[in-house]
Amino acid sequence: MGEEDAAGVVAPAPIRRLEEAVVNRIAAGEVIQRPASALKELLENSLDAGATSIGITVKDGGVKLIQIVDNGHGIRYEDLPLLCERHTTSKLREFEDLETISTLGFRGEALASITFVAHLSVTTMTEGQAHGYKATYKDGQMEGDARPCAAVKGTQITVENLFYNVAARRKAFKNLSEEYGRILDVVSRYAVHKTGVSFSCKKHGDSRADVHTVGSSSRTDTIRAVYGPGVARELIAISASEDDPSGTTFKMDGLISSANYSSKRSIMVLFINDRLVECGALRKAIELVYATILPKASKPFIYMSINLPPEHVDVNVHPTKREVSFLNQESLVDIIQQAVEAKLLESNNSRTFSTQTLLPGASIVGTPRQEGSPSPSPPVIVSQKAPVNKLVRVDSTNPAGRIHAFLHKKRSAVDEPLQIENDLATTRRTVRQRRNPKESADLTSVQELLAAVDRQTHSGLTEIIKQCIYVGMADDVLALTQCKTRLYVLNVVNLSKELVYQQVLRRFAHFNVMRLSTPAPLMELLMLALDEEERMGRWSECDGPKDQIAQLNVELLMCKAEMLKEYFAIEIDELGNLCTLPVVLDQYTPDMDRLPSFVLNLGNNVDWETEMECFETFAAAMADFYAMHPPFLPNPNGDEHSQTYYVGKPKQASNNGSSEEQAGGSDGMEEFERDMRAEAEAAWAHREWTIQHVLFPAMKLFLKPPSHMANDGTAVQVACLENLYKIFERC
Repeated sequence: MGEEDAAGVVAPAPIRRLEEAVVNRIAAGEVIQRPASALKELLENSLDAGATSIGITVKDGGVKLIQIVDNGHGIRYEDLPLLCERHTTSKLREFEDLETISTLGFRGEALASITFVAHLSVTTMTEGQAHGYKATYKDGQMEGDARPCAAVKGTQITVENLFYNVAARRKAFKNLSEEYGRILDVVSRYAVHKTGVSFSCKKHGDSRADVHTVGSSSRTDTIRAVYGPGVARELIAISASEDDPSGTTFKMDGLISSANYSSKRSIMVLFINDRLVECGALRKAIELVYATILPKASKPFIYMSINLPPEHVDVNVHPTKREVSFLNQESLVDIIQQAVEAKLLESNNSRTFSTQTLLPGASIVGTPRQEGSPSPSPPVIVSQKAPVNKLVRVDSTNPAGRIHAFLHKKRSAVDEPLQIENDLATTRRTVRQRRNPKESADLTSVQELLAAVDRQTHSGLTEIIKQCIYVGMADDVLALTQCKTRLYVLNVVNLSKELVYQQVLRRFAHFNVMRLSTPAPLMELLMLALDEEERMGRWSECDGPKDQIAQLNVELLMCKAEMLKEYFAIEIDELGNLCTLPVVLDQYTPDMDRLPSFVLNLGNNVDWETEMECFETFAAAMADFYAMHPPFLPNPNGDEHSQTYYVGKPKQASNNGSSEEQAGGSDGMEEFERDMRAEAEAAWAHREWTIQHVLFPAMKLFLKPPSHMANDGTAVQVACLENLYKIFERC
């Protein structure tokens, strides 16, 4: 607005330079639009840092708190003062570098923008450092100096009180649950694309994550964990490519929902050159294809990863990098649309229905087998998605979906007196299992084993574990904890073993899956285990040839492969390779150095003859494998005798050898020992982190300690505050 002079003429207002603080605040509002956009920037920084595990904690939809922890390469101490200044980055030097940029971040605006609208603190440690550093930032500048602190390799960034100084925008976020949903959506999309990275996102104070994926799982398994089995079950793979140097060049791989899938909400997860982006033209083209196949108002699920030559993509077209611009967009969209249409027409030739393996002893429901057709193995039933009142009766003996099950029948003399009650109980159990699938594994033997766990639970020890606070590790197996005014040492190996045993029974037939990066041949695993048995003096020649013992165990496990996959998520392929293992505790992977012993244990110590003994001994074998044993590498913080990091004696130089050769051999041995020491330190540090952040929270939620643990040294009281006061008073 101009200023009016004495004659009533409005003069133009003078042009002024905005203050730097105002400029920065305006720029921050463009980049950080809401909590989900702040989380996206932090998530991309973690991925650029090479993280394989990312944990996110959110409070009040991200407005109050966003904390992200990764195990990436960390931030150098020298770089901490520049970390949050505007346009400071390690990913770009010249503008021309944008033509070949491969990192997710490049502007150097994300952290700076956050500091102008929130309180930000960083705790980081790089490889080889003895300790980490913590720094706080405000308005793009580090406050004071970075302070040394305890940390693990990686970075933890905490954003608090987002938009504390932008009242209008903060008040606009009235539905904090919706903001949290947006954050979960961002994490879910990256989890589907980055299958080699483990993601976890939860609300502050909750023990269970709302999004949790295992980095070793396949993309389909990740989609199942994030979006549910209904989506994963109906996915079909799709790919398209074009290599025209004078026109379109691209490669696309993805997963799309088949003609059997139907949803009220359309989900499209699109990555271009590993960037999470949106492309309205591509989305409309694909949805147009689905509109001709799916019922009215039904929407598809689409995941696509498109790779283009970097010089064909302009990533610098949107402040939040939500959109990119690329060459020959119309041609690319047409090719992908045709590929989707062809794939859907191919899948639309027939409709499929899911089946579920029956538990032993259950009867088959369905049409009778055709004469001469092979006997089904194992028997299956059609899974029932619809509510009971909408099911169609296909068998007069099936009470599910039959109104007659709820009517009183006139009993004849030959009727069984409890037939009506049994039919009604079956119907109720069917409904309950649909509401809570975890209750569907109701084998009598499993229920009896769980009942035995309940009967043997020690109430006093249960109370101690639920209320205890982790202090630290007293030695390799004993953890020091505090409960009210008392200190206890707890044997983490015994407790983790019992916890895994109980969780195996509770999760029976409902395990998530972790897939081995390379299938492990059972024969090789068993030979390794038998060699170890020989070194330990537990095998001799009179026991029989090792290769023959291994072969017998391979044949046994391959015979049980179907049951192992159905009940325990252990997949063995036709070549005798171990492909998957179950996830017994979330965010925990067992020590794979113990895998050979576990496989041998399955063959030798599991009672495969009787159902209850089979499940009990199998759970015990799983417990021994998944228990948090000390690593095989010596503890770097132990005594001097445990810190020799080479096996055998180093080769001695001959008398004719030169002093330089001897010095070289000595240097090589020292370097080897340094590498082994670093590996040992990482293994022991990871184990202690797992004990504190995985084992103890899980024990508080799920463990029912048996009575014998109160007397066998698993839990021992070492101090009492009241007694210590008496001692100090005497002194």
